[in-house]
Amino acid sequence: MTALPHPIQSFLESTNRGDTEAVISCFAPDAILSDWGRTFHGQAGVAEWDKTDNTGVRSHIEALNAATAGDRHAVTVRVSGDGFNGTGEMFFTLAGDRIARLEIE
Repeated sequence: MTALPHPIQSFLESTNRGDTEAVISCFAPDAILSDWGRTFHGQAGVAEWDKTDNTGVRSHIEALNAATAGDRHAVTVRVSGDGFNGTGEMFFTLAGDRIARLEIE
């Protein structure tokens, strides 16, 4: 598997530790997060999503495969916890050392 860029790796590790503040800090202040058609704006939106769909439901995310095309990083993940359980795709766009956009499908 391709090595994950630092912001993506930090997001996964923070999620798996259940560290809400660290998850939020992985995102740019004006980030956009799209989760199966629901869109969240900025770090406040990420915090809302994190509470209902990520650390708030004790998610554990395992990266299975990763590829990069241009500035978009595609990561196939296996998710477990008290919310969604299964395999899916996460598409990240970075801005420096933060996540500018995360699309979950």
